[in-house]
Amino acid sequence: MTYRSEIDGLRSIAVMAVVLFHFGVPGFGGGFVGVDVFFVISGFLIGGILWKELAATGRITFSRFYSRRIKRLAPAYVVMVLVTFAFAWMILLPFEFREFGKAMIASTVYLSNVLFYRQSGYFDSGAEEKALLHTWSLSVEEQFYIALPLLLLVLSRNKTMLITILALIFTASLAASILTTFSSQSAAFYLFQYRAWEMLAGVLLAIYGQKKLFNWQISAWLSWLGIVLVFGGIYFIDAATGFPGYQAIFPVLGTVLLLLNGRNNNIVNRILSSKIPVAIGLISYSLYLWHWPVFVLSSYYVDGYTSAVEPFLWVVLSIFLAWGSWRFVERPFRLANNVSTTVVFVSAALVSILLLAIGAAVFLKDGFPQRFGTAATIHINASADFLQDWSRCYVPQSGNFAGVEICPIGPDDQDPKVVIWGDSHLRAFKEGIAQLAREKNVSALLIWHAGCPPLFEVTKQESAASTEEDKNCTTANQRIRAALPELGIDRILLVGRWAYYAQGAGIGLDSHNKIKLSIPFSQAMSATISELGETFSDIFILRQVPEIPNYDSRKISRLLAHGNSGVGKEIEDMQNVSTKDLESRIETSEVAFAGLDVTIIDPWPLLCDEKSCAVVHDGKGYYFDNNHVTNTGARQLRQIFNPVFRFPERGLENGG
Repeated sequence: MTYRSEIDGLRSIAVMAVVLFHFGVPGFGGGFVGVDVFFVISGFLIGGILWKELAATGRITFSRFYSRRIKRLAPAYVVMVLVTFAFAWMILLPFEFREFGKAMIASTVYLSNVLFYRQSGYFDSGAEEKALLHTWSLSVEEQFYIALPLLLLVLSRNKTMLITILALIFTASLAASILTTFSSQSAAFYLFQYRAWEMLAGVLLAIYGQKKLFNWQISAWLSWLGIVLVFGGIYFIDAATGFPGYQAIFPVLGTVLLLLNGRNNNIVNRILSSKIPVAIGLISYSLYLWHWPVFVLSSYYVDGYTSAVEPFLWVVLSIFLAWGSWRFVERPFRLANNVSTTVVFVSAALVSILLLAIGAAVFLKDGFPQRFGTAATIHINASADFLQDWSRCYVPQSGNFAGVEICPIGPDDQDPKVVIWGDSHLRAFKEGIAQLAREKNVSALLIWHAGCPPLFEVTKQESAASTEEDKNCTTANQRIRAALPELGIDRILLVGRWAYYAQGAGIGLDSHNKIKLSIPFSQAMSATISELGETFSDIFILRQVPEIPNYDSRKISRLLAHGNSGVGKEIEDMQNVSTKDLESRIETSEVAFAGLDVTIIDPWPLLCDEKSCAVVHDGKGYYFDNNHVTNTGARQLRQIFNPVFRFPERGLENGG
């Protein structure tokens, strides 16, 4: 296909939109649509190349096609991954590094889009800790490179039939993308079947217009419309309102119009064909490869940018690395025409094995936690100490508990004798309570809904939750309220972040989180206990664990692991807090418990002395963040629940 400089100019818009979006530059809130622009361009170029060969020879030389793809894409990718691995070794904590190893494996076999779909979404905060997240789009394109040649070859005998089939697949993929965006945005964003229509838009344009449309002198206003649609998408599209879905149509259509009218001598194409856009377009692949690891590792290391200058400097570094990659890696390998396809394939296989081996080692060795010192390791272990056994847990799809997470614990051949209802604090204590249930040979039923106060007669409005999540909390509590009397159990334990509900706000690191209950906390608690008293003869309440305002196991791990100087006092203040100060935080919730016919389970004596409350005990991290215990903490504290599991009539009083 004849070189068209305006396509490189269009690539420059796409890649800079993505880069500036990721670095948080104002005005580029929809910059992620640059990937959609790339998809259309890829479909147009690859579809054109394959169709031209097919039309001329009646066949597709797969070895030559894939050899070219490998030489074009693999070298720069491999260098980026290996360099990123080296810095990730020095910077990432074991849990994140373990996930990096998993991503290395997935991206090497072109399945990283599937991996990240199964993890948190592209727009989630956790995405900023995944240094290879951007390889999802490369996997989608590689899947396209595998599917398209086969499809063209099978349907090549009848061009009309080919275009009809491609158009039907295009329509089905687009419709599925729009529908799936509302039910599973992550699937619609990552998975090939919901992105295929974007690349097929380019393929159809290349095949149908190869001899017709590009000979037309189409009005310049189509180029203007195309550029407006692309830039409009970059500026206006908001992922929160559902993307890709129908919103992706605008940048895709804009790109199609620009490609369609690319040979028209108008001002839009002259600008796209000018030196700077073309220069950026030439390094666009390398820039896309490098900018995301630079962003993730730099912001991870410094724990977030503190000035507007920092992102600018990292963008400049990304461009410099991209130029070096293009000049010394990408271009030389792409132009190496004297290398046989056999050498290309064998080299690709060997390098792939190397990457898979490295990724597997990182994953199987749990991110090599021994890279850091003892002080850091305590908190590093705490930061990963939240994975739990969910084999017996489930969410009923119907009945009174529909939509509520339920987890039986203890012997599975008994009916539960205790029900434990709570929020995420119950979830945090799950491993400890489950161990005690096994030790006491008593079955129990855990019921929880994260971020949802275990209270009747109350609705909530929470800044950290969506309106839908607030409604789901109300619905869950209504179902629990109806179901509890039918369980035939006469003992219940309530677990919650009571100070948060009573005070209406978090503390320290999460002080920005606000919650408003429809009635005062004390009134809601009184009404709840009164109603529960009609069903349960024994009611227990877990006194909330002390909140350590500024503790975050991940943050303190980074400070210690990276050897930051001058933070000794800051680290000490994070780990140990005045008992008196923390007691004042829970006064409001404590008042609400006064006079109620309940038994209080108190973890404070094991977490605090007269002077301070600590997150580390006997060299073990008891806290994950400022208000949730780790699995280790839950197990070490499990004996406080002895009264809940003591049933004298069954001879279970020992150990209590």
